[in-house]
Amino acid sequence: MTQRAMLCPRCRKIIGSNEVTCSWCGASRPSSLLASAAWTRGALDGDWLIRAIITLNIGFYILSLMVSSHRGGGLNPLSFMAPDQTSLLLLGGTGTMPIGQFGRYWTLISASYLHGGILHLIFNLMALRQIAPWVSQEYGPNRMFIIYTLGGVAGFWVSWLAGVHFTIGASAAVCGLIGSLLYFGKSRGGTYGAMVYREVSGWVIGLILFGLIMPGINNWGHGGGLLGGILLGMMLGYQDHGNETAFHRILSLSCVVLTVGVLGWAIFSTLVLILAR
Repeated sequence: MTQRAMLCPRCRKIIGSNEVTCSWCGASRPSSLLASAAWTRGALDGDWLIRAIITLNIGFYILSLMVSSHRGGGLNPLSFMAPDQTSLLLLGGTGTMPIGQFGRYWTLISASYLHGGILHLIFNLMALRQIAPWVSQEYGPNRMFIIYTLGGVAGFWVSWLAGVHFTIGASAAVCGLIGSLLYFGKSRGGTYGAMVYREVSGWVIGLILFGLIMPGINNWGHGGGLLGGILLGMMLGYQDHGNETAFHRILSLSCVVLTVGVLGWAIFSTLVLILAR
């Protein structure tokens, strides 16, 4: 039976009808419709997770505006339509002040879902929407969410150790995803690995330049997220080294439960304080 051209399940380039492997990345042509279906299911699971992360970020930004007593701007364009610092502190901003003065260690997770302005939110979610599907493709959706969650924690932990007073944003977690792709590209090697490493390195250079130019950027958080993502990619492994295991699924579920619990606590404690005024 004549084979038809199809999308490569790894790099999404076209595999010709007469090719048994992808000429772009070297992946084998799926041997059956079942293999293609399994790929599709994995992609859909990853897409659902990414949409959930984006929805939570948008929801918490709207909530922070509702809780805020005023909306600021200032010299930083990323602070346009900014909630005030009190609302961000109540909802889980992190740094030496929330952790050192109030012992709010749980903010190492919640801070990844808070933003200081509409442009801050849009930039981070645009980066997330480009990077997260790629990580989900190479690592699987469960490992992607683990890297997003723990990469963000690593970034904020490093910035806390560096003495950053107050910080928020999804960029530390997104840098964790970028770091995992850096490791993947370098570790996998070959034409495809070199392409991944080269393209992701461009993101890193852009982050460095952006951090030097724009005021108020948490470069410690970015650097910590990158390092955390590299280490997590190394420890968790990627799809070429083996499919996701029960351990990955349990750890991912633990990150989901922890994230939902932390964000739920942030909402509950904020409402209690507001109603007590």
